[in-house]
Amino acid sequence: MQKMIKAMLLLSGLTVSQISLAASNDSAMLQSGDFVGYSFWLISMALAASTIFFLMEALRLGGKWATSLTVSALVTFIAAFHYFYMRDVWVTTGNTPTDFRYIDWLLTVPLLMIEFYLILAAIATVSGGIFWRLLIGTLVMLVPGYMGEAGYINATVGFVIGMLGWAYILYEIFAGEASKVAAGQAPPAVQKAYGLMKWTVTIGWAIYPIGYFLGYLAGGTDEGTLNIVYNLADVLNKIAFGLFIWYAANEDSNAKSHA
Repeated sequence: MQKMIKAMLLLSGLTVSQISLAASNDSAMLQSGDFVGYSFWLISMALAASTIFFLMEALRLGGKWATSLTVSALVTFIAAFHYFYMRDVWVTTGNTPTDFRYIDWLLTVPLLMIEFYLILAAIATVSGGIFWRLLIGTLVMLVPGYMGEAGYINATVGFVIGMLGWAYILYEIFAGEASKVAAGQAPPAVQKAYGLMKWTVTIGWAIYPIGYFLGYLAGGTDEGTLNIVYNLADVLNKIAFGLFIWYAANEDSNAKSHA
C-alpha cells in the first residue's frame, strides 16, 4: 500500500508542476471578469493541492485508514484533471461542459459512496452488501441524469429516475445497514465523520438536482450561474468529504497513541 501511495504522490507532484506550467501559458485565455472561468481555475488548483495532502496523510497515518485516504486522493486527483478540461470548454466556447462533468461524476461519485463502506470496514466487520448497494444507487442516480441532460431520454424521466437513486442512497446511509453499523459499532470520531458525510450527501448533493431542475425542466437558467453553483458544490462534495474522513482517521490515531 505504501509503495502505491508513494507512486501516486510522485505522479501527483509531477502533475501539479505540469499543470502550474500550463497555467502560466493558458491563463491569458481567461478574460477579465470571467468569474465562471475563475471558479474553474481556483477549484482545479484546490483539488490538486488536496490530492497531495490526502496522500501525505495516508502515508503518515497508514494502517487501516490508508485506503480511505487514498480513495479521497483519487477523487480529487480525477476531479482536478476534469476541471482543467472543463475550464477550457467554458473559456473557448462559453458552453456548459456537461459531458466532462458527468464523466467526472461517474468516476468520483461511486468512489465517494464507497468511502462509507471503507470507514466502517476500518472499525468493524461489515457485509459487502453495503458496498454494492451504495455503488448501484450512484449509478441509478447518475446514468439517467446524464441521459436526460444530454437529450438521449426525456429530461423529466431522467430526473425522476435519478432522484429515486439518490433516495435509495439516503435510505441506506440514514436507516439501512450502514447507518446501523455506524450507530452501534463506530467510535465517536467515526460517528461524527459519518454524520458529516451523510449530511453532505443530503444537503450538498441537493444542489445538483436543483441545478438540473432549473436548467432543464424550468425553462432554463443562466449557464454562468449554474456552473458556479456546480463548482462550489464540488468543493463541498469532494474536498470537504475527504477532510471529514481525515478527521476521523486523525482522531482515531490520536486516541490509540494516548491509550
